[in-house]
Amino acid sequence: MDPIDKLLSELQAEYQQSGNSQTEKKEEEKQVNQVKKINLDSSFPSSSLFESSSKGDAIDNILSEVKQEIEEKQLLEEEQKQQAIAEERIRQEKIKAQKLEALKGQAKEWLEKLEPLSPEGMWFESFAQSYPSKLEAAIEYLSS
Repeated sequence: MDPIDKLLSELQAEYQQSGNSQTEKKEEEKQVNQVKKINLDSSFPSSSLFESSSKGDAIDNILSEVKQEIEEKQLLEEEQKQQAIAEERIRQEKIKAQKLEALKGQAKEWLEKLEPLSPEGMWFESFAQSYPSKLEAAIEYLSS
């Protein structure tokens, strides 16, 4: 049996047993008010709604904070990846520049040792005509 129904049945039993004196009427009014209050409380569980909505808001806040943290972490990871890619590109360019410098040194040595009247020297003269300088032609020749 529901607590409200139980209280109502108790009220009815008390009312039927007792007379219609003033004190009984006051007690009855108090009990009716209590029943109405219980009915209002049970029909409008506003406190639990507010609690659940405040709990829902708290959960929503936590979820949004977690989402924001994840987005920030992903953004940071993406920035780190981009930075690593840029650093790798710079490193590769430095290696390429070092190799080119080493090749320039080899080309200078080769040009110094090359005899212009030898068959190789004469061939190189004709080969170098299509390049802006003999050094660039020697670099191309030695790198291939």
